[in-house]
Amino acid sequence: MEKKKRVQLKPTTNIIPMKLDATFFFEKAVQSMDRYRYDKALKYFKRAAEYEPENPVNHCNLAGLLSEMGNYEESNKILQNVLDVIDPSMTECYFYMANNFANMENYESAEKAIVHYLENDPNGQFLEESEEMMELLSYELDRPTKLATIKSREGLFEHDRARSLLEEGKFAEAVRIMEKLIKKHPDFMAARNNLALAYYYMGHFDKSVDMIKQVLELEPGNLHALCNLAIFYQHFGDRDNLNELLMLLRKMYPFHQDHVFKLATTMGILSEHEAAYHLFKRLLKTGEAGFDPCLFHYTAVAAYQTKRYDEAERQWRQAEKFDPGSEIPRFYLNLLRRYRHEAVKPSVSYHYHLPFEEQFRGLERSENGLPEHLKKDPLVRSSFFWALRHGDMDTKLQVIQAFSLIGDDEVKDTLLEFIQQPEEDDYLKKMALFVLRSIGYKDTVKAVLDGRQVAVAPSPFSPGLPRWDRKWQQVMDCALSHMNRRYELVQQYDLQTLWVEYVTRVFPAVPKITKVEGWAAALEYLTAKMHRRPVPFHEVAARYGVSVATVSKNVKLIDEACGLKEKMNAIFSKLPRTDSKSER
Repeated sequence: MEKKKRVQLKPTTNIIPMKLDATFFFEKAVQSMDRYRYDKALKYFKRAAEYEPENPVNHCNLAGLLSEMGNYEESNKILQNVLDVIDPSMTECYFYMANNFANMENYESAEKAIVHYLENDPNGQFLEESEEMMELLSYELDRPTKLATIKSREGLFEHDRARSLLEEGKFAEAVRIMEKLIKKHPDFMAARNNLALAYYYMGHFDKSVDMIKQVLELEPGNLHALCNLAIFYQHFGDRDNLNELLMLLRKMYPFHQDHVFKLATTMGILSEHEAAYHLFKRLLKTGEAGFDPCLFHYTAVAAYQTKRYDEAERQWRQAEKFDPGSEIPRFYLNLLRRYRHEAVKPSVSYHYHLPFEEQFRGLERSENGLPEHLKKDPLVRSSFFWALRHGDMDTKLQVIQAFSLIGDDEVKDTLLEFIQQPEEDDYLKKMALFVLRSIGYKDTVKAVLDGRQVAVAPSPFSPGLPRWDRKWQQVMDCALSHMNRRYELVQQYDLQTLWVEYVTRVFPAVPKITKVEGWAAALEYLTAKMHRRPVPFHEVAARYGVSVATVSKNVKLIDEACGLKEKMNAIFSKLPRTDSKSER
């Protein structure tokens, strides 16, 4: 009997092969944890560790899950193996082990582990939690813990001060402190990361990237550095390096709240909104972050970007509830209400502040200057510093005007640096000088004007005059005090320029000034006219308490000497045109 031949079928071409690697099993583990299927998550984390046995992150993920499931002993075995075999520099493993020992009520071993962590960990990532554990152990052991030193506390006071300055938007001062700090403590990673951020906020992008690379050379797995570097790559449009780094960030499943928050905000900024949404929801579920309106906003933005509009509204309402005096949640709720059913929706920022354009609109509407909370908001301040370095001329002019409303030491340092940049427009630098004087900077300053470095005295910049008379200054001060809050800073600056030009042109035959208010009124009249907002003679005369004839006479003298038409052309060539139509 003839045997039947077995027919071998060719595989069909529509089957997509699955790539079974550590990333695949990691993602399956995360999905299982999101569904609270810890048994499955455990199995997948084990497989991930089997595929990449030299990657300590996989083993720490597994240990963390075992700890959450109450299997503290097995968790510690894995953590000890990481320290003994895979990566002895991962000092945070001692902190995790201390927690496990404390949960097993083995307080002696917990003390030994937490002391080892504090004495050897250079970063102090879990310093606050460690201090709380030390209190618990002291109580349980009925004696103080045997701690010789805290390695991460070296330079901690200076770092805390620098970090506070960073949060207040005082970047230059924070940079000075942190640069000194890392010279003394080169392995202080938190200071290096914050220094990189300060450079970035100030627009020193090359310095920021260089600092992050130094951190990663010293500590390749530093999450804060990896997240910051990813954001920098996005800023520079470096897609190849960004995509490679994103693959690594997607594999990470941090357990500590600070790391979850950092990764969540980073993924949001990188437009990985689905990942950001799940991370922010994790933070809300644990409740460890409290009722921070910023967190509700971040979650709302991630929900909005992933088309979960009902959830976005809920989260913005929570932000409104816990930050009732803020315009920010109301702004985004109104935006959602307006565009919810539109096909094209505007993008929204994860930063918890109003958009930059909206802030400027608010400044234009406000009669009381810049609100105090905006003066100190680091994101508002960093957007101003960025715009001054990288914006167009109109934007830079707006920023210089906004700086006059802030007027602190950080602003003075920034403007002093700005007026020494050869590539910047002279008109902008003279405006910056005017702002420096208006906010109380009285020293002689160095500036690059007309392509050469000059020393500018406290009096108005008047290179064509041998001196600046006290009476001339009184005229200008009188005019500026009357124009304050009624005229924009640009118009006040142009009044100063007009007065300096008049005095320079008629010198030495400058008319004797007997009535300061008469000349000041004439200057306001001409400045208003130059900016196409003319005021009647009788109105300006009444404001200064002088006769119409006096104002008219002085206007004629200034106009004849300076040529109003030419002055108007010069000014309007510098100002943004608001009435022109777009090119077709």
